[in-house]
Amino acid sequence: MRKVWLLMVGAFTLGLDAYVMAGLLPVVAGDLGTTVSLAGQMVTVFTLAYAVSAPLVAGVLTGVRPRALIIGALGVFTLGNALTALAPGLAVLLLSRAVAGVGAGVYSALSTAAAAALVPEERRGRALALVMGGMSSGTVLGVPLGVLLAEHAGWRATMWGVTGLGALALAGLALLLPAVPADPPVPVRERLAALTDRGVVPVVGVSFLAAVASLGLYTYLAPVLDSAGGVGDADVAPYLWAWGVGGVLGSVLAGPLVDRTGKAVTLVGGVLVALVVAEGALPLLGAAAFPALVVWGAAGWALQVPQQHRLLALRAERGTVALALNNSALYLGSAVGSGAAGLALSAGLAPRQLPWAAAVVAAAGLVLHLAGRAAGREPVRAQGYAGAPRA
Repeated sequence: MRKVWLLMVGAFTLGLDAYVMAGLLPVVAGDLGTTVSLAGQMVTVFTLAYAVSAPLVAGVLTGVRPRALIIGALGVFTLGNALTALAPGLAVLLLSRAVAGVGAGVYSALSTAAAAALVPEERRGRALALVMGGMSSGTVLGVPLGVLLAEHAGWRATMWGVTGLGALALAGLALLLPAVPADPPVPVRERLAALTDRGVVPVVGVSFLAAVASLGLYTYLAPVLDSAGGVGDADVAPYLWAWGVGGVLGSVLAGPLVDRTGKAVTLVGGVLVALVVAEGALPLLGAAAFPALVVWGAAGWALQVPQQHRLLALRAERGTVALALNNSALYLGSAVGSGAAGLALSAGLAPRQLPWAAAVVAAAGLVLHLAGRAAGREPVRAQGYAGAPRA
């Protein structure tokens, strides 16, 4: 598990970068002379680039040793953040977020698969939870501090801080990350088969809908809190902490729970129910929304651990590709959610109504999950993961 900690450091930086911008939208919009809804599209661009890059690399570069790709991806990610800090206007800002998103998508897909490959199968859930916990910790620790730094030194200082953390993680991986076993080459037909696999499609679909509901809504958490409870930009940090604390708890606890019970499917259903309830309650609680934010954060981050575990239980020739598709669906859902929310706000929808719309989408994910389970389309458990160490 010590080797997995190295991958978690990079995931921490990804978590910070992916979500710190949500708390900086009003500041960035004011500095660049644009609207909050337009500035929010930098989150959309990042997540779209993330979503597209993950399956492309998993498919095209299958069979290549992952270590160099992991390090190279983190380098691209760090370069994109440096460009963001230097961006003179919205166009360059969007381009730089796309560069960072490509690096983040490749790193996320490969580091998650590497974490599973570096541990025995019975500890796979803990390894996946550790990487996911790195992303959620980046949110809970880094995002509020990044917002605080932006208030005193500007949003560009925050992005330079993210760039510095990425450079440190890059140096650590370059020096200490061991060789990671590569999956066997996968024929194009097998890679495409994952797109129509009746075990893969429902799982990935649930991840997509959950991301639309959770990550897409989080992009506009600041205006939602302002509309629902009168929480101004200067007071939003504690609410970000509440969401992030829930995320850390959910992502860390989900892995051991999956390993001990083996009931990943049941856990997914329970998490989706919690997500629907928490988002539905958010506008009603207003400024007292801390419990709903904790539950929402925990559910959103916990979901992907059993989802990834289920997909890695596929046959070896499809498991890693299916995992990349799931990562793609996760951030594609975030992009769709943030983009749709921005359009809804521009069309005149009150921000306090966004959580109810998100809860409806999460409920649709629950229905899809239950339908897939009733149809008996759960992936068949693997005889062993291709990259896992052998005795």
